[in-house]
Amino acid sequence: MTQEQIQEQRLAQQQKLTQSITQQQLLQAQLTEMPITQLLERIDIEMNDNPALEQSSDDYPDYEESSGPHEPAEGAENPADYEQEERQMAMDQALEQIGRDDEELPVYYHGAQSGETHEEVVYGQTESFIDQLNEQMNMTELTAQQRDIMEYLIGSLDDDGLLRKSLDSICDEMAIYHNLDTTPTEVEQVLSILQEFDPAGIGARTLQECLLLQVERREPTKLKELMVLTLTHHFELFTKKHWDRLQQVLKLSNLQTETLIAELRKLNPKPGVAMSETIGRSLQQITPDFIIDTHDDGSISFVLNNSEVPELRVSPSFTDTLKQYQADKGHLSKQMKEALLYTRKKVDAAQSFIDAIRQRRHVLTITMRAIIAWQHRFFEDGEEASLRPMILKDIAEKTGLDLSTISRVSNSKYAQTRWGTFPLRFFFSDGYTTADGEELSTRQIKVALRDLIDGEDKRTPLSDEALQKLLDEKGFPIARRTVTKYRVLMGIPVARLRKTR
Repeated sequence: MTQEQIQEQRLAQQQKLTQSITQQQLLQAQLTEMPITQLLERIDIEMNDNPALEQSSDDYPDYEESSGPHEPAEGAENPADYEQEERQMAMDQALEQIGRDDEELPVYYHGAQSGETHEEVVYGQTESFIDQLNEQMNMTELTAQQRDIMEYLIGSLDDDGLLRKSLDSICDEMAIYHNLDTTPTEVEQVLSILQEFDPAGIGARTLQECLLLQVERREPTKLKELMVLTLTHHFELFTKKHWDRLQQVLKLSNLQTETLIAELRKLNPKPGVAMSETIGRSLQQITPDFIIDTHDDGSISFVLNNSEVPELRVSPSFTDTLKQYQADKGHLSKQMKEALLYTRKKVDAAQSFIDAIRQRRHVLTITMRAIIAWQHRFFEDGEEASLRPMILKDIAEKTGLDLSTISRVSNSKYAQTRWGTFPLRFFFSDGYTTADGEELSTRQIKVALRDLIDGEDKRTPLSDEALQKLLDEKGFPIARRTVTKYRVLMGIPVARLRKTR
């Protein structure tokens, strides 16, 4: 045999070995990335496809991990085009219903928030539409009489977030049912305060008022003037989609008309429903992969949510058949040899799947153990400001796992805690290093920034420069441009747009 033939044979053997390892690693990676709901579906598919894989009579034991109090951590189609198309369809349907049945207006959902903002949403919140409005009311300065009126107005809103009752009717109802004497003027004054709540358009009495309330929150521009003019004086042309006539009346070019129409289509005809649906999406179909318990002594334990995951095994009938075929290997017919190959293939596939499930459980366990150790203080007090700077690399180094593996674990998985149910990505945040070398969590800075804005005098809201100085005094020495960046990421408008009368 020549040297060249030997090299070719070695190359072929090495290629075959690499392919086998890669297939198993790929299976493990796929199962690791799956949340519990998808894993259950995958198990059902595998059991249906492979008769050698079956459910054992015993369930998985609970794999519980715990940590003591204050355990230290070791070591420190284009979506935009789709949104635009959906927005136009929703507004078109809304305009088609005007004049027929205003109750049947469709829902338009505003464009998605940025990825960072989305990750900071606490999933599993149980606040209703009314609860969120009441929370905003509690943050507003009101007299006792105004508070009673506000509560009644909020309770009188329909599912769209609109007020369909007349002010006279509300006065009569409050006098009869609550022994509270008030006037339409006083109710309208309180209603104007309610209409400043989020989302924009809440508390409007008509679709026209709802859209105008949203436009009024925009920055002063020529486009805003045109939108107000259209909705105020040419609303019928808008509702009937007489765009050519609207263009003539406003004396606009084709491009200006197209821009105006596109911006009007972005408005939300049903702010209340959109708000409720946003809450509903955060609750929909979320099954936690981890259940974390914080004990009174400060220790923290967790279990994998395996309550519905069956324990799998290789079918004894297949393993017995395989042993029998192998014992009679020298006396097998062609048909029996084919049966042997089939049986071995199914048994190997079943065992590989079982091994991948076990590896998934192991990876999830050590990853969550590392996250809890790193963010122990948060699991104790539930305060978002308690979250330490933590990136994927930190957990990869702590667990000894590959960075891509930590990323897979963190995707699409949730942890149920005493403080709510959170996506695993919620626990990760970048750090900000000060001039003195101190590392701060961006989450801490954002919480402090939001607290300052929530507590400001809305008649004279704080500028970004003023916010920067106050943050510096609180121990967050960041630049003004950083304040602006975080404010924008959190969806908070500039000072002049936060100003109220």
